[in-house]
Amino acid sequence: MRKNPVKEKLRNGEPTFGTWLSLGNFLGTRILSRMGWDWLTLDIEHGAFDWSQAEQVFAAVADAGCVPLARVPEGSHHYIKRVLDAGAWGIVVPMVDTVEQAKAAIAAAKFPPEGTRSVGGGSHNLNFGATAGDYRAQANDEILVVLQTESPEGVANAEAIYSLPGCDAIFIGPNDLRFQMRAEDGAFPSAEEHEAAIQEVIRAGKAVGTPTGIHEMDPEGALSRAEQGMQFIAVASDLKFMVERATEAVEAVFPERTVGDVARY
Repeated sequence: MRKNPVKEKLRNGEPTFGTWLSLGNFLGTRILSRMGWDWLTLDIEHGAFDWSQAEQVFAAVADAGCVPLARVPEGSHHYIKRVLDAGAWGIVVPMVDTVEQAKAAIAAAKFPPEGTRSVGGGSHNLNFGATAGDYRAQANDEILVVLQTESPEGVANAEAIYSLPGCDAIFIGPNDLRFQMRAEDGAFPSAEEHEAAIQEVIRAGKAVGTPTGIHEMDPEGALSRAEQGMQFIAVASDLKFMVERATEAVEAVFPERTVGDVARY
């Protein structure tokens, strides 16, 4: 059975870099998965993907030698079981604010006796190049569990959540964190307040020995976070890459035109 190189890098203190699959396009996924990313995450939380489409994306990534991950809509047994049975090598779980939520998500990703994952499916073992029996015997060690911190409550409970067995990494959704930090009058936190919350996550991760990460929109920001000690770092998305390059092309060939704001990302 294939080993999960992302888990190995995280355990060794190395940074890993990937990108978000917001489009879920099959050909685009095949190309991105051969470019050298450590991992690619299909964003099922916000993307309109069906299970058959997700299964094809995970297979395309795994067959190219990259690590396929899925951000699930929520940390429920139903969603986690479905993406893992469809062949994802790990999960990214949004909005984990409490220890109870974290425990439930971790348990859903593990076969008994460590967890509560149901036994079944056929794509999962194919993506690992293993028999079904070997997969079930080793999946608990190879499936990556990444929990998201996206609220002040999650930051407050950081050390308790991050120290749980089976929590492989923490991932900050910076936009959701910023929105969750809004005051009652709707005012957003200052850039300094937002960054202070991010730094508290980094501190808590280091304190308990759990890797942390974040979504950055450009390579420079991603490398800066790696220098701060983060290890699970997303760089933009397939959608952003497409829009940025398309915008550059349109503005170059039609210098008299302005690309509309609604077409930007």
